Amino acid sequence: MSSAGDADVASWDLVYRPRKLPRWAVAAAVVVLAIHITFGLLLTIDDVGVRNLGGSDQVAIILIGVLVAGAILLLTRPRLRVGPQGVEVRNLATTRLFEWDRVLGLTYPESGFGAWLLFPSDEHITVLAVQAGDGQRAIDTMARFRELEERYRGTVRPGH
Repeated sequence: MSSAGDADVASWDLVYRPRKLPRWAVAAAVVVLAIHITFGLLLTIDDVGVRNLGGSDQVAIILIGVLVAGAILLLTRPRLRVGPQGVEVRNLATTRLFEWDRVLGLTYPESGFGAWLLFPSDEHITVLAVQAGDGQRAIDTMARFRELEERYRGTVRPGH
């Protein structure tokens, strides 16, 4: 049985997700959640906590931990997809598709957290999926992007 998502994957020539960032995000979320659960449970112990705190305060601290951990897990979302229809960038909360006629290229700035997808008028958006921390894998993705860009735009990447 094939789902709509399977058909969608077949239409992209390049699908790239960072390798290190999601691992660090999951580890950080687990640590944050463990700390909030621990402090939430220890909050009403007479020798440790303040005496006027109760069960609702424990639940609140644990729920805050769940919210913070959930926010950290947004770092597992970044993705770059490239195909005949254009370049799709999914960062923390949004997914946007840019047609090839709007895209000038993909570059990695001297100092930055992720690659930049370049547009006319010196505009860009950060592509969190492509990061220097992924090393050769990210370099290979940049090279593959440029191959696909040349195929679909029909032009050589402009100089910057």
